[in-house]
Amino acid sequence: MALSKLDNLYRQVILDHSSHPHHRGTLNDTTQKIEMNNPTCGDVIELQLEVEDGIIKDIAFDGSGCSISTASASMMTDAVIGKPVAEAEHLAVIFAQMVQGNEIPEEDNEALGDAAMLSGVAKFPARIKCSTLAWKALGKALTDDEGKAQAGQFHKE
Repeated sequence: MALSKLDNLYRQVILDHSSHPHHRGTLNDTTQKIEMNNPTCGDVIELQLEVEDGIIKDIAFDGSGCSISTASASMMTDAVIGKPVAEAEHLAVIFAQMVQGNEIPEEDNEALGDAAMLSGVAKFPARIKCSTLAWKALGKALTDDEGKAQAGQFHKE
């Protein structure tokens, strides 16, 4: 496949996640809830998780943001739902490394699913915070206050 066709495919997947985000909304049962924003561009996310026995049983997000921020949140929810908390935390770390232009192992690249397509964000430093907002919210929701982010907790990035 020619490079331009591959780039076009990646753009289409990102636009699809942005236009039709997966797991957007709210949960009835939440164990963790966090709100974060990116003051640089105004992206805001509210992330809700239902964690049971160390597994992310359900996840949802809401808020407003640019296409990269929304697509990344959608991709993140797909990547971590049903995963153990430790694995989700690991994915958040490797995603941040990837969008900063660092090489990641192939198995980690595969574990990121569609989110691996955001590796090109590394070429646009101003967009890195947009792409990592949801992943940072996930990390904080899973680790704040010994794993229990408080409802309504608000963090600025």
